[in-house]
Amino acid sequence: MAGAGLRADESLRRYASFRIGGPADLLLIPPSVEAISLAFSTAVQLGIPVTRLGGGTNLLISDAGVRGLVVRLGRAFDYREWGESQSDEPAKAGKVTVRTGAASSLGRFVSEAVELGWGGIEFAAGIPGTVGGGALMNAGAFGGELSSTIIGAEGVTMTGDVVRLDRSQLDFSYRRLELDVDVMITSVSFSLRRASVERLKGVVESVQAKRKRKQPSGYPNAGSIFKNPSGNYAGKLIEQAGLRGTVVGNARISPDHGNFIVNLGGAKAADVRALMHLVQEGVWQKCGIWLEPEVKLVGEWNEASAVPS
Repeated sequence: MAGAGLRADESLRRYASFRIGGPADLLLIPPSVEAISLAFSTAVQLGIPVTRLGGGTNLLISDAGVRGLVVRLGRAFDYREWGESQSDEPAKAGKVTVRTGAASSLGRFVSEAVELGWGGIEFAAGIPGTVGGGALMNAGAFGGELSSTIIGAEGVTMTGDVVRLDRSQLDFSYRRLELDVDVMITSVSFSLRRASVERLKGVVESVQAKRKRKQPSGYPNAGSIFKNPSGNYAGKLIEQAGLRGTVVGNARISPDHGNFIVNLGGAKAADVRALMHLVQEGVWQKCGIWLEPEVKLVGEWNEASAVPS
């Protein structure tokens, strides 16, 4: 696994939108799919645990860091390959297939599609993170989800096999993608439809305005901390429990939106985890609902919360 992209005892804080996290024993930023395949197969042979790290949004890395090998996709997986436009009979609306590197910024991909007049993902304007992470989380906002346009993906299994997955192998649900194999996604293919650039830009402006009004800015965060329970909103429940603005250490539940925790500067993962526990217990006591984390916990943790009986 030696190479220019392999680093020892590397702090992961800089790779997380929370700006929180301890070191990785080994961090690999692979130059190719083949490098990922070799790293995974070698790790299996040596018994080294492997953790996949995407764009660093929607996750909380422990203060103790991550043991074994952490693999993070870099510039080699930041690309868009636009196919030829096809006619969609009988509606006569053109369609295009685009193969997108998993490390591509989701926001940049949306902007590029809009400028080219391709619609279907404009609702995702402003969603942080990468295309690969967005696919794995089935990222969505304002009534749209990426699963509505994804038609396939490519990746590497944890044993080093390179695989191609068609839509029938991608089992999407709310904020989740289920796969029959454990795989690191390296590219995602989308089918987009021709639309007016002016209309698409109008949608993007509207979405971004709503996001600006509803979501905090100015402090590092990981996006929504909890999933919305069926028929309700996590942020609303947290506010009903009287927890908005609560501070633990240098982490705070945003006074602007209850479902965001922000790093006031120098926050520890333990601060955020304590706030998450406090929220789950508070909402349970007030509303009888146990909130399920949307943010993913990565690394070594001393404990994990359990749903109350």
